[in-house]
Amino acid sequence: MDFFQIILWPFKWVMSWILGAAHTALDWIGMDPDGGFTWTLSIILLVVIVRSALIPLFVKQIKSQRAMQALQPEIQKLQAKYKGKTDQLSRQAMAMEQQALFKEHGTSPFAACLPMLVQMPFFFALFQILTGAGAAAERGEGEAALSAAQIHSFGDAIFLGAPMQDTFLGSVGENMNVAVIIVSVIMIILMSGSQFFMQKMLMSKNMSEAAMTGPFAQSQKFMLYILPLVFGIGGINFPIGVLIYWTATNFWAVGQQMWIIRNNPTPGSQAERELNERRAVKGLPPVGKAAQEAAAKAEAEAAKPQQTGQRHQPKRKSKKRR
Repeated sequence: MDFFQIILWPFKWVMSWILGAAHTALDWIGMDPDGGFTWTLSIILLVVIVRSALIPLFVKQIKSQRAMQALQPEIQKLQAKYKGKTDQLSRQAMAMEQQALFKEHGTSPFAACLPMLVQMPFFFALFQILTGAGAAAERGEGEAALSAAQIHSFGDAIFLGAPMQDTFLGSVGENMNVAVIIVSVIMIILMSGSQFFMQKMLMSKNMSEAAMTGPFAQSQKFMLYILPLVFGIGGINFPIGVLIYWTATNFWAVGQQMWIIRNNPTPGSQAERELNERRAVKGLPPVGKAAQEAAAKAEAEAAKPQQTGQRHQPKRKSKKRR
């Protein structure tokens, strides 16, 4: 067993155990244990459990993203300060000042990617389980926490005419399977489209005006196009079961992000303005940046000198008669 396999083994065991437990529960309530729909629903339940466990990381990601957006004016000032200075000392000084800013605000450019990085071992573990199911079934063996009977059942499962462990690339050419090709293409489109929609929604509604310019905005635009492309290219080599997992994961992420943007948007963003408009209709006070501006305005009004009493008109002095 190589080093990569040693690292993945705990993740394979966890993922296979959750998948097997979900399948057993569905079997217990009367669903066909060998049916493709049952295994599809088991994978979706796996997504729900894994993504629910990652909610604390998602919250941390949201806080890091907002901290990075709030830092953009400071970072732009820093870039202007060192503009045109290409010597090593200037680059080191700029990097040190950036690190000090990140440390002060408790964030980093990589914190926003943390949930995706954490998901990758789970994804690779599931990928290996599903791709190795066929060989394990032929040997009559189990795979990690999945029993030999469950592996055999999964190997025979069909989803919309497509075997769960088949891939797009493996179904073209001499061994063409039209059902696998069609299901794979639909899943890849849904997977990539949901990723594009999620990133586009984040950029158009949940970024402050300060964050719409500079390197942070450029990185977000880069992710807008590169991530769907990665999913699209990689998807042709994913088994149907993995495509179901990743599509369900993206749909979960879209729903989660829509809830956050609607109910707890980034201060100064379009989503926050829309939230305050809805609150105004209900007679509720504003929140976020609008609330801060209202409080600052109230403090400024209170600090103005107040005139007390009525102003007395000066009396005209009557001239003495000569």
